[in-house]
Amino acid sequence: MTPGRPVPPPLAKPLPDINDAGPATGARLATGATLAAAYGATAADSGLVPLTVARRAPKADDVEIAIEFCGLCHSDVHATRGEWGTQNYPLVPGHEIVGRVSRVGSAVDGFAPGDRVGVGCLVDSCRECESCLDGLEQYCEKGMTGTYGAKDARNGGSVTQGGYSTAIVVDRRYVLRIPESLDPAAAAPLLCAGVTTFSPLRHFDVEEGDVVGVIGLGGLGHMAVKLAKAMGAEVKVFTTSESKVDAARALGADDVILSRDAAAMAAANRSIDVIIDTVAAPHDLNPYFRTLRVDGALFQLGLPSEDMPPVNPGALIRRRIAYAGSLIGGIAETQELLDFCAEHGVVSDVEVVRADQLNEAYDRMVAGDVKYRFVLDTSTLGSPMERADA
Repeated sequence: MTPGRPVPPPLAKPLPDINDAGPATGARLATGATLAAAYGATAADSGLVPLTVARRAPKADDVEIAIEFCGLCHSDVHATRGEWGTQNYPLVPGHEIVGRVSRVGSAVDGFAPGDRVGVGCLVDSCRECESCLDGLEQYCEKGMTGTYGAKDARNGGSVTQGGYSTAIVVDRRYVLRIPESLDPAAAAPLLCAGVTTFSPLRHFDVEEGDVVGVIGLGGLGHMAVKLAKAMGAEVKVFTTSESKVDAARALGADDVILSRDAAAMAAANRSIDVIIDTVAAPHDLNPYFRTLRVDGALFQLGLPSEDMPPVNPGALIRRRIAYAGSLIGGIAETQELLDFCAEHGVVSDVEVVRADQLNEAYDRMVAGDVKYRFVLDTSTLGSPMERADA
């Protein structure tokens, strides 16, 4: 197994700065902009409420998308509730977007109306730094532009609004093709949870004969199991709960290890090549390091809100173990994931919800009451009002 990186798509010259599309005057504005129905937060404690967002008229390199489905990510909860710092409200979350192209700009030749497409966690980056030129836009040295809650420098500094809406306009460089063979609702979480777990597996070049460990069996963990199995690996799931043993095996896990069972952990010593850690709560990593072989790696994907117990450097040194992090994926890598999933029939396990169930779904996500991702059916959002809230 050797680390690798995706091949980036060709980059066109940077777009010039643009002006705001103008005031909202109707569902399809005289400027060519559009009003879209949405759900979002107006304050940290408002919950999700109906809103209307203005989408710019497609510019030369833009793709306008009629959104069909949008996945719900736990980061949406943190953002809308102000748990990750001050937000600019109103805020429409959502970065697991699947829909159909409705309009394209004059310079777009890779997409056409009717194409099924997706938008993930980023809608722009500087396009000039080493990371961007290497197809690693998520590590843009000037900072990527997130799909929601970010200042959009190329569009007058407006705040991006996400996919809990009926439409969105995105530069073609950040639009992805969704294979028609994939169920669109179940494909939506691939754009975040899927690529977040695919990227470290791809980076470590996991293949048949390798052994992959997965810590946690939530939205990220269940995708890690499915993807590693599709790559031909043997998969071992670590869990603290006996109730998840059958669920892990149903997803394809070859073995399930109860991490609180000292004997089971000892039996797993030096048996694993790569561990994908999806747990977002503080936990001791040192027992897991002991399950890795020489030159093994543990990738941290879960981001705890509190400090983790200290890592024993001796555990790393004695087996040349790497402890690494990984953040979503670039555009080329996300497209690679989508094509891989179409080839191997991999999608997320989802529960589709209506707009009026979003707040309940958020509470259930916090409680861990979902197998394994919620997805919003945007046809339930209703119609936009006559004026835009954002």
